[in-house]
Amino acid sequence: MKILLLEDDVSYKETIQEYLESLGYSVESFENGDEVLDALYFKNYHLLLLDIRVPGKSGYDILKLLREKSDETPVIFMTSLTDIDNLSIGYELGCNDYIRKPFASQELKYRVEQVLKLFYLQSNEEELVLNDGYKFDLINGKLFHEDKKISMTQKEQKVLEHLIVNLGEYVSTKQLWEDVWEEKLITKADIRMCIKKIRDKTDATFIVNKKGFGYKIDRKR
Repeated sequence: MKILLLEDDVSYKETIQEYLESLGYSVESFENGDEVLDALYFKNYHLLLLDIRVPGKSGYDILKLLREKSDETPVIFMTSLTDIDNLSIGYELGCNDYIRKPFASQELKYRVEQVLKLFYLQSNEEELVLNDGYKFDLINGKLFHEDKKISMTQKEQKVLEHLIVNLGEYVSTKQLWEDVWEEKLITKADIRMCIKKIRDKTDATFIVNKKGFGYKIDRKR
Protein backbone atom coordinates (compact mmCIF):
# COMPACT_ATOMS: atom_id res chain seq x y z
CA MET A 1 0.00 0.00 0.00
CA LYS A 2 1.17 3.53 -0.83
CA ILE A 3 1.44 6.18 1.86
CA LEU A 4 2.13 9.88 1.33
CA LEU A 5 4.08 11.42 4.22
CA LEU A 6 4.27 15.19 4.83
CA GLU A 7 6.75 16.23 7.54
CA ASP A 8 9.05 19.27 7.40
CA ASP A 9 11.51 18.00 10.04
CA VAL A 10 13.91 16.12 7.77
CA SER A 11 15.34 13.70 10.34
CA TYR A 12 11.88 12.96 11.77
CA LYS A 13 10.54 12.42 8.24
CA GLU A 14 13.32 9.99 7.39
CA THR A 15 12.79 8.04 10.61
CA ILE A 16 9.05 7.68 9.97
CA GLN A 17 9.59 6.73 6.32
CA GLU A 18 12.19 4.09 7.13
CA TYR A 19 9.97 2.57 9.80
CA LEU A 20 6.88 2.41 7.56
CA GLU A 21 8.93 0.91 4.73
CA SER A 22 10.24 -1.72 7.14
CA LEU A 23 6.60 -2.71 7.65
CA GLY A 24 6.19 -3.22 3.91
CA TYR A 25 4.50 0.05 2.94
CA SER A 26 5.56 2.09 -0.09
CA VAL A 27 6.18 5.65 1.14
CA GLU A 28 6.70 8.93 -0.70
CA SER A 29 7.72 11.79 1.57
CA PHE A 30 7.54 15.58 1.27
CA GLU A 31 8.51 18.60 3.34
CA ASN A 32 6.27 21.19 1.67
CA GLY A 33 2.48 21.23 1.37
CA ASP A 34 2.55 22.68 -2.14
CA GLU A 35 4.64 19.72 -3.31
CA VAL A 36 2.05 17.38 -1.82
CA LEU A 37 -0.73 19.00 -3.85
CA ASP A 38 1.35 18.58 -7.00
CA ALA A 39 1.90 14.89 -6.20
CA LEU A 40 -1.79 14.30 -5.48
CA TYR A 41 -2.68 15.74 -8.88
CA PHE A 42 -0.74 12.98 -10.64
CA LYS A 43 -0.83 10.03 -8.23
CA ASN A 44 -3.15 8.10 -5.95
CA TYR A 45 -2.26 6.99 -2.42
CA HIS A 46 -3.98 4.67 0.04
CA LEU A 47 -3.27 6.93 3.03
CA LEU A 48 -2.03 10.47 3.72
CA LEU A 49 0.05 11.03 6.85
CA LEU A 50 0.19 14.80 7.26
CA ASP A 51 1.92 17.24 9.57
CA ILE A 52 -0.23 20.34 10.04
CA ARG A 53 2.19 23.25 10.27
CA VAL A 54 4.52 22.97 7.27
CA PRO A 55 5.87 25.31 4.55
CA GLY A 56 3.38 25.97 1.75
CA LYS A 57 -0.14 24.67 2.16
CA SER A 58 -0.84 23.40 5.67
CA GLY A 59 -2.15 19.93 6.43
CA TYR A 60 -5.57 21.51 7.07
CA ASP A 61 -5.46 23.26 3.66
CA ILE A 62 -4.62 20.00 1.89
CA LEU A 63 -7.43 18.08 3.57
CA LYS A 64 -9.95 20.85 2.87
CA LEU A 65 -9.06 20.89 -0.83
CA LEU A 66 -9.30 17.10 -1.06
CA ARG A 67 -12.71 16.89 0.58
CA GLU A 68 -14.03 19.73 -1.58
CA LYS A 69 -13.16 17.56 -4.60
CA SER A 70 -14.95 14.58 -2.96
CA ASP A 71 -11.61 12.79 -2.51
CA GLU A 72 -12.11 10.50 0.49
CA THR A 73 -8.53 9.21 0.77
CA PRO A 74 -7.98 8.57 4.51
CA VAL A 75 -5.90 11.15 6.37
CA ILE A 76 -4.05 10.89 9.68
CA PHE A 77 -2.72 14.14 11.13
CA MET A 78 0.58 14.13 13.01
CA THR A 79 0.71 17.10 15.37
CA SER A 80 2.03 18.52 18.62
CA LEU A 81 -1.17 20.59 18.86
CA THR A 82 -3.26 19.20 21.68
CA ASP A 83 -6.08 21.67 22.43
CA ILE A 84 -9.59 20.66 21.53
CA ASP A 85 -10.08 23.60 19.12
CA ASN A 86 -7.25 22.41 16.88
CA LEU A 87 -8.32 18.79 17.07
CA SER A 88 -11.91 19.68 16.19
CA ILE A 89 -10.78 21.56 13.06
CA GLY A 90 -9.26 18.41 11.60
CA TYR A 91 -12.25 16.20 12.36
CA GLU A 92 -14.68 18.78 10.99
CA LEU A 93 -12.66 18.90 7.78
CA GLY A 94 -12.87 15.11 7.52
CA CYS A 95 -9.66 13.59 8.87
CA ASN A 96 -9.75 9.96 10.00
CA ASP A 97 -7.42 10.12 13.00
CA TYR A 98 -4.82 12.14 14.90
CA ILE A 99 -1.52 11.00 16.34
CA ARG A 100 0.19 13.31 18.80
CA LYS A 101 3.92 14.02 18.59
CA PRO A 102 6.12 12.64 19.90
CA PHE A 103 4.73 9.15 19.30
CA ALA A 104 6.12 5.64 19.60
CA SER A 105 6.66 3.61 16.44
CA GLN A 106 4.19 0.97 17.61
CA GLU A 107 1.46 3.57 18.07
CA LEU A 108 1.97 4.75 14.49
CA LYS A 109 1.85 1.15 13.26
CA TYR A 110 -1.46 0.45 15.00
CA ARG A 111 -3.11 3.70 13.94
CA VAL A 112 -2.12 3.22 10.30
CA GLU A 113 -3.35 -0.40 10.31
CA GLN A 114 -6.63 0.55 11.97
CA VAL A 115 -7.43 3.38 9.58
CA LEU A 116 -6.62 1.27 6.52
CA LYS A 117 -8.74 -1.65 7.74
CA LEU A 118 -11.72 0.50 8.66
CA PHE A 119 -11.62 2.59 5.51
CA TYR A 120 -10.96 -0.05 2.88
CA LEU A 121 -12.34 -3.19 4.46
CA GLN A 122 -14.90 -1.83 6.93
CA SER A 123 -13.57 -4.38 9.36
CA ASN A 124 -11.94 -4.67 12.78
CA GLU A 125 -10.95 -8.25 12.03
CA GLU A 126 -7.34 -9.38 12.04
CA GLU A 127 -7.82 -11.70 9.07
CA LEU A 128 -10.05 -11.95 6.04
CA VAL A 129 -11.56 -15.29 5.04
CA LEU A 130 -11.44 -15.56 1.26
CA ASN A 131 -12.65 -18.09 -1.31
CA ASP A 132 -11.16 -21.58 -1.68
CA GLY A 133 -9.84 -21.82 1.89
CA TYR A 134 -7.53 -18.79 1.74
CA LYS A 135 -7.04 -16.27 4.53
CA PHE A 136 -5.32 -12.89 4.46
CA ASP A 137 -3.60 -11.73 7.64
CA LEU A 138 -4.39 -8.01 7.85
CA ILE A 139 -1.78 -7.33 10.52
CA ASN A 140 1.21 -8.86 8.74
CA GLY A 141 -0.08 -8.64 5.17
CA LYS A 142 0.41 -12.37 4.49
CA LEU A 143 -1.71 -14.86 2.57
CA PHE A 144 -2.34 -18.34 3.98
CA HIS A 145 -3.95 -21.51 2.71
CA GLU A 146 -4.90 -24.02 5.40
CA ASP A 147 -2.40 -22.32 7.77
CA LYS A 148 0.44 -22.54 5.24
CA LYS A 149 1.96 -19.18 4.28
CA ILE A 150 2.20 -18.48 0.56
CA SER A 151 5.36 -16.61 -0.38
CA MET A 152 5.08 -13.78 -2.88
CA THR A 153 7.59 -11.63 -4.71
CA GLN A 154 7.48 -7.91 -3.92
CA LYS A 155 5.44 -7.13 -7.03
CA GLU A 156 3.06 -10.06 -6.50
CA GLN A 157 2.54 -8.88 -2.92
CA LYS A 158 1.66 -5.37 -4.10
CA VAL A 159 -0.86 -6.72 -6.62
CA LEU A 160 -2.36 -8.97 -3.95
CA GLU A 161 -2.69 -6.08 -1.47
CA HIS A 162 -4.26 -3.85 -4.10
CA LEU A 163 -6.89 -6.48 -4.88
CA ILE A 164 -7.49 -7.03 -1.14
CA VAL A 165 -8.01 -3.29 -0.62
CA ASN A 166 -10.64 -3.43 -3.39
CA LEU A 167 -12.08 -6.73 -2.16
CA GLY A 168 -15.09 -7.89 -4.16
CA GLU A 169 -14.68 -5.15 -6.78
CA TYR A 170 -12.99 -5.39 -10.16
CA VAL A 171 -9.70 -3.53 -10.55
CA SER A 172 -8.82 -2.59 -14.11
CA THR A 173 -5.48 -3.28 -15.75
CA LYS A 174 -5.03 0.49 -16.06
CA GLN A 175 -5.56 0.96 -12.33
CA LEU A 176 -3.02 -1.77 -11.52
CA TRP A 177 -0.55 -0.13 -13.91
CA GLU A 178 -1.01 3.26 -12.26
CA ASP A 179 -1.01 2.16 -8.62
CA VAL A 180 1.26 -0.91 -8.55
CA TRP A 181 3.64 -0.33 -11.46
CA GLU A 182 3.47 3.46 -10.95
CA GLU A 183 3.00 4.03 -14.69
CA LYS A 184 6.34 2.50 -15.63
CA LEU A 185 6.89 1.36 -19.20
CA ILE A 186 5.39 -2.13 -19.23
CA THR A 187 2.82 -3.99 -21.32
CA LYS A 188 -0.53 -5.51 -20.38
CA ALA A 189 1.15 -8.87 -20.86
CA ASP A 190 3.47 -8.06 -17.93
CA ILE A 191 0.47 -7.49 -15.68
CA ARG A 192 -1.23 -10.67 -16.90
CA MET A 193 1.96 -12.62 -16.23
CA CYS A 194 2.08 -11.32 -12.65
CA ILE A 195 -1.54 -12.37 -12.12
CA LYS A 196 -0.73 -15.80 -13.59
CA LYS A 197 2.18 -16.24 -11.17
CA ILE A 198 -0.13 -15.49 -8.22
CA ARG A 199 -2.65 -17.99 -9.56
CA ASP A 200 0.11 -20.57 -9.97
CA LYS A 201 0.88 -20.19 -6.26
CA THR A 202 -2.79 -20.25 -5.23
CA ASP A 203 -5.62 -21.47 -7.43
CA ALA A 204 -6.86 -20.74 -10.92
CA THR A 205 -10.05 -19.21 -9.50
CA PHE A 206 -8.45 -17.29 -6.61
CA ILE A 207 -8.25 -14.15 -8.73
CA VAL A 208 -11.37 -13.70 -10.86
CA ASN A 209 -11.17 -11.77 -14.11
CA LYS A 210 -13.86 -10.35 -16.37
CA LYS A 211 -13.12 -8.94 -19.80
CA GLY A 212 -13.51 -5.17 -19.83
CA PHE A 213 -13.66 -4.96 -16.03
CA GLY A 214 -10.38 -6.34 -14.71
CA TYR A 215 -9.48 -8.56 -11.75
CA LYS A 216 -10.86 -9.15 -8.27
CA ILE A 217 -10.61 -11.33 -5.16
CA ASP A 218 -13.79 -12.31 -3.30
CA ARG A 219 -14.59 -13.01 0.32
CA LYS A 220 -15.77 -16.50 1.23
CA ARG A 221 -19.34 -16.91 0.04
